[in-house]
Amino acid sequence: MLGQYDAVANIAVKDLEVATQFYEGTLGLTKIDAEGKEVIVFKSANSKINVYRSQYAGTNKATTVTWPVGDALDNVVRALKAKGVTFEHYDMPHMTLQGDVHVAGKMKVAWFKDPDGNILNVIDR
Repeated sequence: MLGQYDAVANIAVKDLEVATQFYEGTLGLTKIDAEGKEVIVFKSANSKINVYRSQYAGTNKATTVTWPVGDALDNVVRALKAKGVTFEHYDMPHMTLQGDVHVAGKMKVAWFKDPDGNILNVIDR
């Protein structure tokens, strides 16, 4: 039933101004709407991401948003690192770490966090 509709990611943050600096300034997303003082909607290609104020910001211990960037992964990682993004390094079975990129067979992925500790990643798929 829901497969015919687009989905929207929701990310809880503590401070919308800090979040805007990160999502718009660092990640390069486009702010398309600010619904009052509690939610900002960003556009990432054809996707939307709602960034909203919440006391539970950063409590998710799993990946919140994934950007499939294909063959641009290494360039995206370099560009984000140049903007001050720190990448997470995890000890995961069947994965090796090459710089800031985790590799498992043909799959490459790099994880990082937003200012509230929400886990985000870029992947080569």
